[in-house]
Amino acid sequence: MVTTQSYPQERIAPELLTQNRPLFLGVDGKGAAHYWDSYEFTVAVVAVDGQAETVELSETPFETLAEWCEYTRGERGWDIGPHVGGSLIDDLVQAVNA
Repeated sequence: MVTTQSYPQERIAPELLTQNRPLFLGVDGKGAAHYWDSYEFTVAVVAVDGQAETVELSETPFETLAEWCEYTRGERGWDIGPHVGGSLIDDLVQAVNA
């Protein structure tokens, strides 16, 4: 049986971004969910309490989404994710090595 976990932040992120279904990146160590809009090159960060902000990558020192994710790892850590690049095989290898 497959189960998926739903986050209340899922309803807020599409309201902030152009993409109707932004890519779920993960949940950081403070519980904020991160979503990626590839049309705008923007990350929506939605806290557990519903407070949200968008960050345009061009307004940061980071050139790629991977750099943003590494920055987040250093500042807040990741409880879930980040789900960037790679493949299902990479995810399975990472899970086995954990």
